Amino acid sequence: MLKAVFFDLDGTLLPMDEQEFTKGYFKFLLEKVSSRGYGEPSFFIDTIWKGVYAMYKNDGTMKNEDRFWNVFDEAYQEDKSKDKPIFDSFYVNEFKKAKAFTAPNPLAREIVDYCHSHVEHTILSTNPIFPRGGQITRLSFIGLKEDDFEYITDYSNSVYCKPNPMYFKSLLEKFNLKPEEVILFGNNNYEDGDCASSLGIKTYLVKGYIIYSPKAKGTYEEIEMKDIIPTIEKEKELRK
Repeated sequence: MLKAVFFDLDGTLLPMDEQEFTKGYFKFLLEKVSSRGYGEPSFFIDTIWKGVYAMYKNDGTMKNEDRFWNVFDEAYQEDKSKDKPIFDSFYVNEFKKAKAFTAPNPLAREIVDYCHSHVEHTILSTNPIFPRGGQITRLSFIGLKEDDFEYITDYSNSVYCKPNPMYFKSLLEKFNLKPEEVILFGNNNYEDGDCASSLGIKTYLVKGYIIYSPKAKGTYEEIEMKDIIPTIEKEKELRK
């Protein structure tokens, strides 16, 4: 039986070129923190990337949030985690301007509503490297809300990141799911495809902004956005 559908966000439900999006929104973030003693913009951005890398490599012993801020504290030799409210405010407010670096998805509402009616769990399995507000703001770009998903991973509720299979394993355990009861829609053949399939979760890549990593070992069926609902219907029939 198909019980759950996992969705990636960036480049999947939310059409975007991730590099263009990140480069664009970093300008807004720099403006937000310009008076907070972060020094040269290049050093600040480099520290963000180091923090992201630390989250990617997280081993489950602390939250991704703590991994990220530990890097900032070390880089600046002071308690920068005191600025969390500044960052949280940014991701709820100024971050909205980053919508300019994305494309609309007129099918997003129909897809999510279908899932609510046909599977037990609709999960946003976007990589948990953003604060909660950042996840919700990006959802708003395609007309979706926090309560459109039973669960959303963010850096405060997660201790792993894709491509670590433990990221998906923790979701399976949280909802008492078997891999064969889940399908994933993503856009990265390594972080989504290999990561999920290593546990037995079937993965589809949504065309438009697929990222082909040289690290990927598997190949995955590629579908259009309009094919997501028919694909779920097909998988439901296969798993009766």
